[in-house]
Amino acid sequence: MTHWIRRRRKCGFSRYGHNVRVARVLLGVTGGIAAYKACELTRLLVRTGHEVTPILTPDAERFVTAHTFEALARREMPRELYPHLVEADLLLIAPLSANTLAKLAQGLADNVLTQSALAFDGPVLAAPAMNPRMWSHPATQENVETLRRRGVELIGPDQGDTAEGDVGVGRMTEPDEIFERGVSLLEMRDQLRGRRVLVTAGGTREPLDAVRFLGNRSSGRMGAALAAEARRRGAEVTLVSANLSVPTPVGVDVVDAPTAEDVARETLARRDADVVLMAAAVADYRPAERAEGKRPKGGEPWTVTLEPTTDVLRELGAGRTNGAVLVGFAADVGERGLERAREKLATKQVDLIVFNDVSREDIGFDAADNEVVLVSADGEQRLEKASKERIAVAILDAVAHRLGS
Repeated sequence: MTHWIRRRRKCGFSRYGHNVRVARVLLGVTGGIAAYKACELTRLLVRTGHEVTPILTPDAERFVTAHTFEALARREMPRELYPHLVEADLLLIAPLSANTLAKLAQGLADNVLTQSALAFDGPVLAAPAMNPRMWSHPATQENVETLRRRGVELIGPDQGDTAEGDVGVGRMTEPDEIFERGVSLLEMRDQLRGRRVLVTAGGTREPLDAVRFLGNRSSGRMGAALAAEARRRGAEVTLVSANLSVPTPVGVDVVDAPTAEDVARETLARRDADVVLMAAAVADYRPAERAEGKRPKGGEPWTVTLEPTTDVLRELGAGRTNGAVLVGFAADVGERGLERAREKLATKQVDLIVFNDVSREDIGFDAADNEVVLVSADGEQRLEKASKERIAVAILDAVAHRLGS
């Protein structure tokens, strides 16, 4: 069992400032030149007091020997009768090659590491490392989405030079950053246990007739990332899904809500949650009348009257009685959009507004990355461009702080 380290001489406080718990970490190392970086990762984990069990694939030993990791970890590779059933608190794979990534996505188990991954039921953190062309290949990206949907957290890869001389996205994230995230996962395992978290995600579609609708470009990726992160921290999560174009996270309850009216009904029915994250892009207006069947094309203009939809965020803010943390999202444009986000903080009576500038094509709607400003009564925090999974981590950190978790 894990326990709190109480003596500084046992590395209770690392040079990174963590007050950490001793944890059992399975460190998987796969084939690739980045395998040498896993030595530094091993050293960081051991220095902080964690019990590290190295598990190398046969290809990994072509680059760094198992004896090196056993010496650094002060622990041998598992040699039990059933080595893949070694218990641990975290499975950390760095580097994760394209080959092993594919095996994990398909559930293959042809070595001790892939067997361990298939049998492991705790948090998994993996740092991909491969040639940029391998990383960008559709097969790899499909495997990545499969792992993310199952709850595996991927950190990186980063932009930079690779061993073959190519430059692009494929370089393994640096060991200190992987270490920091691994420690964070261990620290937050039960952070939201016993809490109910409600997340809305996606973009609503307001019918014009039987086949046409008014909608937006939201994929739901940000909301799905928030739901996955809340689940990872032990919360009971409900995801109100408005036409998601990304896979829903494993382990969360999903409620379909394609229109603004549906989102309002399903969200307000669950307003007693401890945390509400309104990440969905809910239409502000809908057609006042829906044409029966399909309106045929003609030469005359089609004039559509729009009426306002229910302001779900305002209703939630006005009706709060249980001390829930309420987070709104503002997808807007430029400095004026940020100013409107600041105004929403008071008018909607929420704890936090997450503003993202949708005038940029590289972030926000239908993009893998985001760059946001967290607006609260305590001030503002700008989160620089990062994957939506990393942005979700920062948002949930802010929520946990308000909950006192």
